[in-house]
Amino acid sequence: MGSYLEAYGSQEALRARRLRLIKIISLASLLALLLSAVLYSSFRNFSEENQVKAFLRLLRAQQFQDAYRMWGCTEETPCPNYPFPKFREDWGPGSQHPDALSAKIGDSESCGSGVLVQVVYPHGDPVALWVERSTMIIGFSPFDTCPGRHWHIGAFFKSLFGK
Repeated sequence: MGSYLEAYGSQEALRARRLRLIKIISLASLLALLLSAVLYSSFRNFSEENQVKAFLRLLRAQQFQDAYRMWGCTEETPCPNYPFPKFREDWGPGSQHPDALSAKIGDSESCGSGVLVQVVYPHGDPVALWVERSTMIIGFSPFDTCPGRHWHIGAFFKSLFGK
């Protein structure tokens, strides 16, 4: 039979091991939560950004009819407030931004039922496009940034890691 002090030492070793395990689990949980936040903010608007990238690819290939369809408009049923000649004027070779090759996707923000995606050109102002989440139809955004106060976590991480 062991002495009192031997039993005391084994209990302390067990307690120290348990405390170390709690610290490891807490740290792992915190890192998993941080990684989840980074991944969520990076990929939350992934499909909407890809929709705008596909739109820009069609403009680069000068497939204006297909690009016009991404706005929910066709030749048979043109958009009443945005006919195809106006679309060509805005996005064609004679537009303010004729070089679709130089266009890049900037920040994107979730706003209610859609996503605001900034298309950045090296020369000139960025163009704010709106992608409706349910239909993936593209249009001009009614505002440059989402109204109201909200966190810009995605922009913060992009500034840190240089996207």
